[in-house]
Amino acid sequence: MTSTGAVRSGEGRIGWLEQTLGGITANIERAIFTEQHARSNGWLQRRDPRAKMVGSLVAIVAASLTSSVAGLALLYLSTLAAARASRVPFGFFVKRVWLGIPFFAGIVVLPAIFFVPGPRVFDLAIGPAHMAPSWNGLAGAVLFVSRVGVSVSLAILLVVTTPWADVLKSLRALKVPQVFVLVLSMTYRYVFLFLHTANGILLARKSRVVGRTTGGEQRRWITGTMGNLMSRAFKMSNDVYSAMLARGFGGEVRTYTTYRIDAVDCAGLAGVAAISLAAILAGRILP
Repeated sequence: MTSTGAVRSGEGRIGWLEQTLGGITANIERAIFTEQHARSNGWLQRRDPRAKMVGSLVAIVAASLTSSVAGLALLYLSTLAAARASRVPFGFFVKRVWLGIPFFAGIVVLPAIFFVPGPRVFDLAIGPAHMAPSWNGLAGAVLFVSRVGVSVSLAILLVVTTPWADVLKSLRALKVPQVFVLVLSMTYRYVFLFLHTANGILLARKSRVVGRTTGGEQRRWITGTMGNLMSRAFKMSNDVYSAMLARGFGGEVRTYTTYRIDAVDCAGLAGVAAISLAAILAGRILP
């Protein structure tokens, strides 16, 4: 009983390890799940990656130029329709967008509601402090968060429906500097490699700890692990660079995919252009 109690107590003390392992595993599974969507037989998956890249950029520019929530709503509804036609799960897509960057954008823009001049929604006095949000500030905050949400939705839809290698090749087709594409490629690959390495380190730790550990021991282990992982990262970067040079790598990302823009791609680009123009004009016509 004493031994079992110690193990249970130890498990309670190293619960943060289980949480970290769960988070790392969830990130890896999410990436694999996203790659599966990119290789399914949806409408966007069958389109030329260059056409999808141009269409996404046009729609994102339209979202940044429009000053109407109605125009942004038109863009977002069109994005949801494209995600539906591409067999992207609705819950997965919406949660991936609105639980991330737009939420933090709302936190960032929250103080502007109270400092932008204009008619006040209410005036609440709490001692010497006054909380008086304005209608103009509230409208600006809604517009800002909507822009961020629509832009992030478009970017995520592009990545979810396009294999990463095709995204990089499309960037090169649009004359994005080679060094930028190379950095993106290496970062994407080795983020998951180091996640896998960290996962192995944590699993090894968990399998060897059967008793209680003090807070100081845990902090020392975390510090040592961080240094070890950093040392591995530098060594691996040097080894990979030497291996790439030995194999004649010239910095160009290459894939076996052959691109061909057809009539459906052109029609899709025309539709994106029309919707983007309507969204921009809505900002000039509607309040």
